[in-house]
Amino acid sequence: MKNILVPTDFSDQAEKALKVAAQLARKFDGDIYLLHMLELPLQLIDPVGGGSQNLPEALFFMKLAHQRFAHLMKQPYLEGIKVYETVEFHRAFDGIMEIGKEKNCDLIVMGSHGVSGFQEMFIGSNTEKVVRHSDIPVLVIKNDITDFEIENFLFATDGNPEHKHTLRKAMKFAETIQAKLHLLFVNTPNNFLTSAEAYEKMKDFTSDFDPASFEVHIYNDISVEKGILNFANKLNSGLIGISTHGRKGLAHFFNGSISEDLVNHSSRPVVTFKI
Repeated sequence: MKNILVPTDFSDQAEKALKVAAQLARKFDGDIYLLHMLELPLQLIDPVGGGSQNLPEALFFMKLAHQRFAHLMKQPYLEGIKVYETVEFHRAFDGIMEIGKEKNCDLIVMGSHGVSGFQEMFIGSNTEKVVRHSDIPVLVIKNDITDFEIENFLFATDGNPEHKHTLRKAMKFAETIQAKLHLLFVNTPNNFLTSAEAYEKMKDFTSDFDPASFEVHIYNDISVEKGILNFANKLNSGLIGISTHGRKGLAHFFNGSISEDLVNHSSRPVVTFKI
């Protein structure tokens, strides 16, 4: 985990993500690419099309961003870590994708503005877009985490054999952060399997991997969402992992409503892997 990308809008949520990225960079002797996207109107960054009188305004926003970077760099949690600041004139989502590939980043760490739940925290934001489309794993941080030491990493899966490569990614991530990997299949009334059928499904899904590398769990609940959250609470998992489907995002995996009270009490970070 040598190169970590942290998009920032200088909000509290973004700083929570940066603090976790700093812990990872310190642990793995990695570098942080701190990225701020200036989404300015075209006329402010195009003196030909918009008139040269607008250029000073664009420069003002650029200078303001660098001042905010300078303030962040003075924070004790970044001391001794190599941080590269980048300000780009881009649509935020496009810029994040480009910089992530350009800098050969191993992980993207993003804050979430979501307050209403596990599913909603991805909806209608650049975080949601990045989660859907990023080939790089995305770690979403919702709350302050003073000590990002993960003992139990819960990876929820539907057991589809075509998605075995996501298990490989989850195993690699678990090995990197030195966490015990728990594979979870949630059995629901709408897609009910007997215990024997569920374990057979997971046996097929994990057949290419060393069974000593993970522990398999079958959990019954009224929905996949509640099953993940309830089992994460039972396991006291420090991290939840899920897979995403490009344009379909999380919709293929999460269906139905989520208990808002239950989700709001979950402060667990989430890492996503693209199918």
